[in-house]
Amino acid sequence: MIDDGDDVAVAAITVAELWVGVQLAKGRRREKRERFVVAVLDAVSIESYDLNVAEAHADLLAHVRRAGTPRGAHDLIIAATARAQERQVVSSDQSGFAALPGVSLVSDLS
Repeated sequence: MIDDGDDVAVAAITVAELWVGVQLAKGRRREKRERFVVAVLDAVSIESYDLNVAEAHADLLAHVRRAGTPRGAHDLIIAATARAQERQVVSSDQSGFAALPGVSLVSDLS
């Protein structure tokens, strides 16, 4: 899966998803999630939504609309970010990322 020497990054939209998880949690669970998010953000690079990502996003969005295979908005942004930055998507959610042109998916997380 992911080794210590791998160049790991997350899409900017993933940061939003992580912070939503913090904001929706309560009590000790919220504190634990916040510490986790801060630790992740300290450890990995953040890939921004730039012009290259926007172009890849448009291409992927057109593809799934033509194919009649809608995907979640955030999943498409994550996939577009990976495609534009020549990275792999690492996710157990095959349905969100499988069969997208130019997107490499690693889903075996064992």
